[in-house]
Amino acid sequence: MQYVVAQYRFLPYHGIKAYNFRMSEIKTNRRNFLRQLITLLVLPWSFSIRTAGAAVEELLGRVKRPRSYWKPLISQAAYDVLFKEETERAYSSPLYNEYREGHFVCAACYLPLFDSDKKYESGTGWPSFWQVLPAAVETKTDHSLFLQERTEYHCARCGGHHGHVFDDGPNPTGLRYCNNGVVLRFVPKAEALPELRG
Repeated sequence: MQYVVAQYRFLPYHGIKAYNFRMSEIKTNRRNFLRQLITLLVLPWSFSIRTAGAAVEELLGRVKRPRSYWKPLISQAAYDVLFKEETERAYSSPLYNEYREGHFVCAACYLPLFDSDKKYESGTGWPSFWQVLPAAVETKTDHSLFLQERTEYHCARCGGHHGHVFDDGPNPTGLRYCNNGVVLRFVPKAEALPELRG
């Protein structure tokens, strides 16, 4: 059996044990010693990261469903945009001219994404918003257009594609969340928000 022998002393000001390892007293090879040391240092961090990730998923109510789960719940057009990352034709959504008070939720999982007071007329042909609700979307870089890099955003709960965000929006954010209307559901202010699904 191999042992690691260490001397320790008490620090007078803090009462903390400080270990002084003497390399001559280590009765194991360096590789095993370093492997054990790295494991001891990394293990608490990896546990914390996994725990934090689980807490975020629990907070958001994130769902991990196969695409096939959503297909019977939404229209084919919505499915094509949300899970195949297609784009609806400009000016084709009834929500383009929707300016009543209320909320815009994801058509798949019903997570609220935008408040109606953040919607504005962008002239692009798609419903546009200058601010998203906190923690409602996640972004990634999109290289699907030749020689053009865009920022794509997805529903933070179901992962469905909604559109792209640009930096040509109005104040105070200067952002334009250009959303495919077919993947949104409008809920008037007088109605209760639908229960999250998935």
